[in-house]
Amino acid sequence: MPKEPILEVKDLCIEFKIHGGSVKAVRGVNFDLYEGETLSIVGESGSGKSVTVKTLMGLLAGNGKITKGQILYKGVDLAKYSDSDFESIRGKEISMIFQDPMTSLNPTMTIGKQIMEGIIKHQGKSKEEAREKAIELIELVGISEAESRMKQYPHQFSGGMRQRIVIAIALACNPKVLIADEPTTALDVTIQAQILELINDIQKKTGVGVIFITHDLGVVANVSDRVAVMYAGKIIEIGKCREIFYNPQHPYTWGLLASMPTLDSTDLELYAIPGSPPDMTKPPKGDAFARRSEYALAIDMEEEPPFFMVSPTHKAATWLLHPNAPKVEPPELVKRLRKKLGGASA
Repeated sequence: MPKEPILEVKDLCIEFKIHGGSVKAVRGVNFDLYEGETLSIVGESGSGKSVTVKTLMGLLAGNGKITKGQILYKGVDLAKYSDSDFESIRGKEISMIFQDPMTSLNPTMTIGKQIMEGIIKHQGKSKEEAREKAIELIELVGISEAESRMKQYPHQFSGGMRQRIVIAIALACNPKVLIADEPTTALDVTIQAQILELINDIQKKTGVGVIFITHDLGVVANVSDRVAVMYAGKIIEIGKCREIFYNPQHPYTWGLLASMPTLDSTDLELYAIPGSPPDMTKPPKGDAFARRSEYALAIDMEEEPPFFMVSPTHKAATWLLHPNAPKVEPPELVKRLRKKLGGASA
């Protein structure tokens, strides 16, 4: 892994104005992305995952605003970019694969034209050159008879094929960063596996850095180099994939892992995290997860925990890692998962 990241997010804060106040959707997020790496960001709905990555593309909703922080790409702070500035970045340097391919594609345009559009705009290619590149991309994503498929419309393809086309569009201008926002949620398990394998193959060929957003921990285990766990607009634990799965430290991460079904799970064993995420118009004092955690300490209600280093590549924001904190064991289901998967080595 290179020493210098291709993307650095520093203390990013995002708010959405609503009647009578604002929603603090993202509160001081920090992470890096390296060439050829897959960083997965996981957490419950509403934790701030999608808002964070859409901001990297300049796709905040009209009432959303970056209130603090930096998004450094090639030494330039994208947090200061206007909508027109992002036109030179979006699709060319940073691309995105959205969750539902049918809403990502224009139903009135052939898929050939949709792939060629970005190539002509960002790379200055002629129509013939763009057409040849589009055919190559269709073949790259595993669609046969590429030349004849160029003339077809989105409704003439299956869901899995449409998602392959969306990937082809995202890759058209050779981006350095590829954001995949739950790209397999709308697909069945078999097609899901094919799409994940396709993204992995393309990453090996191109060296693109991938940010993967998902709530599916099974997908995370299969695709990730590193994992960031988000809760209430903050990253509360981050580390190598093996560290997060085999040696989780934050009670919220324990809850996510304990609620993950396995082939030998029974309905009686499945765990559900109690309560609901907090109201982000008024973020709670202290550790935002404390009100839902059976492991909460008195200090959790008063003071937000800093990050404690578990290893050089693994850290978690929980007071349970303080030297004076009582020794607490994770739930039995997490311990069994860790034992089954081979221990706590990273």
